[in-house]
Amino acid sequence: MSTTTDLKEIVRGKYGEAAAQVQAGRPSCCGPTPSLAECCDPITSDLYDPGQAGEVPAAALQASLGCGNPTALAELKAGETVLDLGSGGGIDVILSARRVGPTGKAYGLDMTDEMLALAQDNKRRSGLANVEFLRGEIENIPLPAGAVDVIISNCVINLSGDKDRVLQEAFRVLKPGGRFAVSDVVVRGEVPAAIRKSMELWVGCVAGALSEDEYRSKLARAGFTGIDVEVTRVYGVDDARAFLAAAGVDADAVAKEIDGKFVSAFIRASKPAASSAPGCCSR
Repeated sequence: MSTTTDLKEIVRGKYGEAAAQVQAGRPSCCGPTPSLAECCDPITSDLYDPGQAGEVPAAALQASLGCGNPTALAELKAGETVLDLGSGGGIDVILSARRVGPTGKAYGLDMTDEMLALAQDNKRRSGLANVEFLRGEIENIPLPAGAVDVIISNCVINLSGDKDRVLQEAFRVLKPGGRFAVSDVVVRGEVPAAIRKSMELWVGCVAGALSEDEYRSKLARAGFTGIDVEVTRVYGVDDARAFLAAAGVDADAVAKEIDGKFVSAFIRASKPAASSAPGCCSR
């Protein structure tokens, strides 16, 4: 059985490779119009409209590995401070920085050196001064308690082997009244063991998917209120076929067990304006 450390190293390696491909001028499979023949993960395609794509450097769009568009749904306001957990090439950080304006700030947190290097390049290309990228893990956010107004994330929390810790840390760094607004993959019903055990599918945001009830329960346990899960995409067998094959899973053999079981969702929650939740102000 793989450990959390093993999983982190697999994720780090996979995302480092994706960043290196973009830096070398070879777009990842997650650009605006990938084909299933070229892309092992259709979950990541067609997430940003042309207007948003025009607001970020091309390399940021090419390195996008998310499953949704949290900046379009988070209702960011001028002057707010935003933190993107697992910021990758920086697309959601740059989009957030434009929305909160010069009086606000957008942080990006990532553990992969290659992605951080790419994100710094994209920051320079964007010309934005209200962007800062941090090296670290989402289970141990390198910011003080009550530092941000909004936390966003794009198909990254599923990659963590300790989701409870991630949500506790998110709660800690939010200001009272702050908002949690993330895109993630959610599973509906039971999933075959072969998928749960595949590390390649962890990296593709699928094997680590929580059920809606699990997500709600973990958020509530961390202290969040106003929890809502909104489905934004439903994936069928044909959507899953390419990345299942890449992981050595016969899609036809498990078709009835996976069809429609995985969805992208926008998960919202809030930190109470006056909170006394245990551990909310300690690391």
